[in-house]
Amino acid sequence: MLNPSRIFFATTKTSMGLRLLQSERNANLLIDVFRSLIAEHKFTLHDFVIMPDHIHILIEVRDDMTIEKAMQLIKGRFSHRLSHECGYTGEVWQRGFTEVQVMNRQAFEGHREYIAENPLKAGLVHEGEEYSFCFRTLAERRSAGAKAPEYV
Repeated sequence: MLNPSRIFFATTKTSMGLRLLQSERNANLLIDVFRSLIAEHKFTLHDFVIMPDHIHILIEVRDDMTIEKAMQLIKGRFSHRLSHECGYTGEVWQRGFTEVQVMNRQAFEGHREYIAENPLKAGLVHEGEEYSFCFRTLAERRSAGAKAPEYV
């Protein structure tokens, strides 16, 4: 059941458009951040894609959470872990983020389609290829028995 007042399509970019998320290590670190926040019941993640210099997420925040706080948790925890675990010393994220409230099932599905097509449109994969750093691919791998993060 969709709760339109609590679901958002959000986008945030890396600082100065740096391609910080293009490495498997950094993308998997961000996936682990998603997983940990979901395990802590901070929000529900319906879909996401991690692009080299930005992310798109379809997120449902709980009644005691705002979209601003959820994004602060994601960006802050990733920045902290990237610094402490990987030694990165620069700015990670651009200030702020954009969000659109998802008001109905049609909008929800439209945002999911946009997320799914983003790697193809950016030339990161070719038609029919899987993109490793998105919800659908990881969920499919997990359901097929492959080791994948437990957030779906």
